[in-house]
Amino acid sequence: MKNRAFLSGDAVKVSFFVRDAKLIMDEECYFYLMASMRKMRMNIPLSYTLEFFQSVFNKDVIEGKGIKNGIINFQVFRNTDGITLSKSSVSYYYEITEIEDVLSVHDRSLELDLIKEINVNNNLLSSIRVQSPENIYGEIYAQENDLDDVIFLNPSKRIARAGSGNLLFLEGDIIKIPKQTEGAYISPLMENFVTFLHKNKIADIQEHEIIAFESQKAEEILLISDEKGLFSIGKIRNKTFGKSRFLEFTEAWRKSF
Repeated sequence: MKNRAFLSGDAVKVSFFVRDAKLIMDEECYFYLMASMRKMRMNIPLSYTLEFFQSVFNKDVIEGKGIKNGIINFQVFRNTDGITLSKSSVSYYYEITEIEDVLSVHDRSLELDLIKEINVNNNLLSSIRVQSPENIYGEIYAQENDLDDVIFLNPSKRIARAGSGNLLFLEGDIIKIPKQTEGAYISPLMENFVTFLHKNKIADIQEHEIIAFESQKAEEILLISDEKGLFSIGKIRNKTFGKSRFLEFTEAWRKSF
C-alpha cells in the first residue's frame, strides 16, 4: 500500500495530552480527530472508538514507555487499497514529545513577526491540522529572520494564526481570539482554557476579526499550540509584551485539573 501522507500529504493530525501519567482532554481530542477525518472524507474504522485510543495510549505510551507528561502528536493517513479514495482504509502513526506540564507556559518568551508574502486560507479545511506548505514556508522564514514563529494573515489581511497554533490577545479584561472563519485552528487545548476562564468569570472571551495592527495594541499575547504547548509572546517587531496576567490565568487553569 502506498503511504498517501508521504506522497500526497493526505493525512490529518491531532494531539493527545498526558499529564501526571494520565490522559487529559482525551474526549475533546478524540472528537476533534473524528471531525477532521470526516472533513477529509476519510473512511473511519469502526474500531476507532474513544476507548480504543485510551487503551493504545495507556498501554503503549504511559505504561509501555513510562511517559508521565507529554504531547502525543497523532496522525491518521489514507492508504490506497480501496476502489475509491473515500473507501480506502486508513493507518495511523504517532510521536511523543515529553514536556514538564502541557498546561504550563514555557519559560522562554517568543519573538514573532507578521509574514506578508503568503497568507492562509479561511475555508472549511483551514481550521483542521492538515498538510500545510504555508507552515513549512513560515518555519523557514522564521529561522532565516531569527524569529521563533510567524503570524499568518488571511486573504482579507486579518490575523488568522501563528505557524504552530492560535494567538490570544489580552487587552484589559478582554481576551480577543481570531475566529475559526478567519483561518484559526480548532484547538481542544485552547477551547478548554478559554472555557475555564469564561465559566469562572476570570476574563471576557471575545472572538474577533483582528486587523494586523491590533497585535501591537495588546498588553499580553499567548500562543497555544496543541503540538508544542503554551508560550508567551515577548516581542513583535519593536513592541514588547508582558506575561504576568496570562501566567496567573494558566496557573489557575492548571490547578483546576
